[in-house]
Amino acid sequence: MLTSSWNRSRAPLSALLMGLLALTLTPSDGAAQQEAPWVSMTLEEALSRAIKVSPQIVQAQGTVRTTTAAEKTAFGAYLPDLSFNANSSLSSSQRLIPETGATVTGSSDSYSAGLSTSWDVFTGFRRRSERQRAQADSQSAQATLAGQRFVVELSVERAFFDALRAEELITVAKSRIERAQEGVGFAERRLAVGSATRSDLLRAQLELNTAREALLQQENQRLTAALSLGRLVGVDGPVDPAPSGPIDPAPLKASREEVVATLVAQAPSVRAAEAAVTAAEASIGTARSQYYPSVRLSAGYDWFYQDRGRTSWSVRLGLSYPIFDGFARDESMVRARTQAEVAQAQLSDTRRSVRAEAERVLSQLQLVEERLTLNRQAVEVAQEDLRVQQERYRLGATTILELLTSQTALVEAQNNLVGLRFDYVLARAELQSIVGREL
Repeated sequence: MLTSSWNRSRAPLSALLMGLLALTLTPSDGAAQQEAPWVSMTLEEALSRAIKVSPQIVQAQGTVRTTTAAEKTAFGAYLPDLSFNANSSLSSSQRLIPETGATVTGSSDSYSAGLSTSWDVFTGFRRRSERQRAQADSQSAQATLAGQRFVVELSVERAFFDALRAEELITVAKSRIERAQEGVGFAERRLAVGSATRSDLLRAQLELNTAREALLQQENQRLTAALSLGRLVGVDGPVDPAPSGPIDPAPLKASREEVVATLVAQAPSVRAAEAAVTAAEASIGTARSQYYPSVRLSAGYDWFYQDRGRTSWSVRLGLSYPIFDGFARDESMVRARTQAEVAQAQLSDTRRSVRAEAERVLSQLQLVEERLTLNRQAVEVAQEDLRVQQERYRLGATTILELLTSQTALVEAQNNLVGLRFDYVLARAELQSIVGREL
């Protein structure tokens, strides 16, 4: 009796403690508000924002500006230099008068100004070679910028479509949970009437727990992809992808041969390699210019005032030719030719690499197209098979193992179909990144 009374008196206290514990463990409104909100964004909006905030794009744009300035400097080498200078001075002076022996203190001031110019009449064709190299460097920077744009866009598309893939897989996981719950209901009813064993119910509950675990995994993958997308577009938090239309595979507008030919001729990496070859060949001309004499014309006009004004002018024409420089010219020529050979080899390798990569992606696209057709049929077959197995199990004509096998087959077929659809979209985006234009 004493124990029973103690238990009854302790019940309200236990309820109070449990309530306080629940309040302690429940996140407050402030903590919930600290979580980063989801931002909805279409693919076009994500691509536009990523181009603005990408460090790779910013760096490539800076390289373009730098090479453009260098190209302007190379053109300025054809123009004469012009400079102006001016000076003034004020100084004190003392003078002794012999007749009186007195010292006279005074001051003197002077002013001068000058204008000078110089122009390289002949530089051994060095200016032409340097301008060609500057133009090639500018073209290479432009091609690199275009390539970086597509690389960044491919990264955004990967994160965007990975998040959408996870959303569709979440839908598949929820459908799996619903079917597993139905299976548990079937097992419970059959167990109640004695037409099933306890093992059937446990197997059905295990399938339900597995389906719930799969849902948690897909939700975590969706959050990971959304956070990655947010980083790429400059958002401090997850980004919810908002598709502007159905995500369905669309065939390429160009043939396989046209795509490969376009890649080899116009891919940003190929154009950058071609510009590198042009720059290396121009460096050979720069090195060769050291074997020629250089001619420089200079002129100046000066004005000087002290007590009275005076002017002077000068014109000079000079020629210089290094007869022997310790074989430095020979070394420069060898270095330039070696760089040109390396650049040519890299260009050939880049073309082969682009061709091989294009063939690989095109083959992958073709394979995914064929697998999509087969997997659509597999989903239809698995759905019909599951419907039959559910009815048979409800009537007691089959076992729980056959029902679970049909459920697993449908889930795998649906997951494969979702994965193949997004694999095709991503493979096409990768091909566009290699080509450097929309396909």
